[in-house]
Amino acid sequence: MRDFRHDHSALALNTATLGHNVPGVGAGWSPEQTIDACAEHGIGGIVFWRREIEGRAAEIGDRARQAGVKVVGLCRTPFLVGPLGLQSEEAILSDFHLSIDQTAALGTDVLTIVVGGVETGTKGVTRSLDIVADRMAKAILYAEACGVKLALEPLHPAYAGDRSCLTTTRDALDLCDLLASDSVGVAIDIYHVWWDTDLPRQLARAGNRILGFHLCDWLVPTTDILLDRGMMGDGVADLRGIRREVEAAGYSGFCEVEIFSANNWWKRHPADVLDTMVERFRTVC
Repeated sequence: MRDFRHDHSALALNTATLGHNVPGVGAGWSPEQTIDACAEHGIGGIVFWRREIEGRAAEIGDRARQAGVKVVGLCRTPFLVGPLGLQSEEAILSDFHLSIDQTAALGTDVLTIVVGGVETGTKGVTRSLDIVADRMAKAILYAEACGVKLALEPLHPAYAGDRSCLTTTRDALDLCDLLASDSVGVAIDIYHVWWDTDLPRQLARAGNRILGFHLCDWLVPTTDILLDRGMMGDGVADLRGIRREVEAAGYSGFCEVEIFSANNWWKRHPADVLDTMVERFRTVC
């Protein structure tokens, strides 16, 4: 297990931690301001959301590299199923391809997939997962041609109805097995998997298919299931235990802090958030 007490170069910022995934919240920093702040804080990586880099992906990727900050990935594809996204397969696949193009233009190779909730007109999750597999299969060759890997991110079961019918690492890996492509893997987000007693076995099964590892914490109480994530160390997730298992499976990439926090961290000055990120990464992760 890596020792981060005196080295946080493997730390990455997901810009959602500063509120950049939601219009009108946070301090509203530009991508350039965020890149410069990461460089100043010694944060080695950054993950953008599509709304931030629209029409400027190549420019922003170049700017990050010039600052010595690696673009680790992009959030995210459109929802592939469910009530919250595009409602025709043609539109979904078109936007899926666009998200792949944006990832490649940024100069990174990991695109996160949040699959979406239960498909309208169906019950349970089985049929929705079948549709996810079918729509991913239609995009895999395009992703491979662009040099982009697709990281399936299982979400906490509380999101199953609307945001993610994919709720366990087991089901995510089952999808990987079904799709049988070296360009498909999983993203492990502590907020969504900390509770899963089968997680150690599934991480060992995942091996080199772990394409991303996301840090945050689960607060008690949690006042909003979407927008009240905790800073590392403020909740009940076994951060070091999970990281130990992720790294034992072979993962040696960036540790990406992704915190949605409408009433706490998004209201603070971004530099203070980054200072706290660095301190907690070194001391509790």
